[in-house]
Amino acid sequence: MAKPIYVLNGPNLNLLGQREPEVYGHATLDDVRDRVTTRAKDFGLAIEFLQSNKEGQLVDWIQDARTEAGGLIINAGAYTHTSVAILDALLAADIPCVEVHLSNIFQREEFRHHSYISSACVGVICGFGVKSYELAVEALAERLGADRD
Repeated sequence: MAKPIYVLNGPNLNLLGQREPEVYGHATLDDVRDRVTTRAKDFGLAIEFLQSNKEGQLVDWIQDARTEAGGLIINAGAYTHTSVAILDALLAADIPCVEVHLSNIFQREEFRHHSYISSACVGVICGFGVKSYELAVEALAERLGADRD
């Protein structure tokens, strides 16, 4: 079986469905996990779905992904706009990565328009709510040559 896709979620994403639903929607992180897992199964892929509010934990998981994952999907939350450490870990991982955001970060505050991690990713998907994650699964599945069931 192919290596799983790691789906990493950063700070405050554990509050999905409660925090600013007008921006992030009403889906919970469990809902996101369920939809991503279902979509990945369409391509015969497994998901390792993780969330942490701690930057160092995200870096550790990215480092683990170097050898344990076929690809990576990351919603680094606010760390997107601040973390050189996550950028460096993604560059070192040397596996395909897709950056995702639930909201369209370019319609929001100016500081959210810059991503430190985008340059380490094969693509960025934002603004489609939970569908952003599903689209990232599809993109990685294609990149990895996974067959659609």
